[in-house]
Amino acid sequence: MLPALVIEKLPRLIRAIKAIPGNADEEEAGLLADELAGITAMVAEKFTNDRTAEGIQRAQLLAIGGVSLGLEHAVPGEDDVAALDYLLEHGAEQAFQQGFRLIRELAALPEDALVGEYDNDPVYSQRRLKELFVDICTADPAESWTGYERYLEQLKQRHEVLAVVDAAKWLRRHNSEGPVKDPDLNAEGVIALAIIFAVEGGGRIVARAGQKEFERFVASVRKNKPDFDEGWDALMEQIPAQHQEVIAERIDNYAEHCTVLQHLMTKATITQLWTELENYAGSEIDADYP
Repeated sequence: MLPALVIEKLPRLIRAIKAIPGNADEEEAGLLADELAGITAMVAEKFTNDRTAEGIQRAQLLAIGGVSLGLEHAVPGEDDVAALDYLLEHGAEQAFQQGFRLIRELAALPEDALVGEYDNDPVYSQRRLKELFVDICTADPAESWTGYERYLEQLKQRHEVLAVVDAAKWLRRHNSEGPVKDPDLNAEGVIALAIIFAVEGGGRIVARAGQKEFERFVASVRKNKPDFDEGWDALMEQIPAQHQEVIAERIDNYAEHCTVLQHLMTKATITQLWTELENYAGSEIDADYP
């Protein structure tokens, strides 16, 4: 078996600097070096300890990654001379600011479907921004860097999470018993409730329920034996187009794997079904009984 090929991919800034011979004169190279030194000093002051050699070194790695991230976004592809031209024309500062803007926008997106009041706390937001900046933009000039690829992957994942959160917020606003205004949100739990209760039919949107309502629901379904697919069709008719993909995807999954739905028409007890519902809806259900 042949050994796997290891393709070295240095940070974009380093690759652009390596393209200087023959593509930039000594004065341009000197100005770029001065600008990069200024960026490193700024990063050291704001994100690392600018009073220690270790802090300066960490700032240098972050500056390299920050500029490289901005370059990858502004000059996509493998043309390192084009990246150098961008630096000479627009400046390393603009590339760094572009990279940092990408990190700031990424940090503002939800990381998971559990949203709490602390997510909007300024102190927490700043800490989350710094951690993301360090995680993605730390770039050793002598080693391969995958920061841009990891940024793109996280961006994709977080937009998917945002779609789930937005769908759950819509369901809460249109809850049949009135809007749910709890600041804490288990987005997957809200969607689970809506899908499970939808099998009763009628197109009611249930984004929050207690044990009494669940008992009524179970009794109604066992008595009337509704067609689950018809209930889901009625729910989907209520859902705006921008949220339909998220809801439809979970309906397909729940139709195959949801134990609450699988046991709904059996002799399973309310206690068993309620316990299973807790696994799906979590904090989005209320225990009415002591």
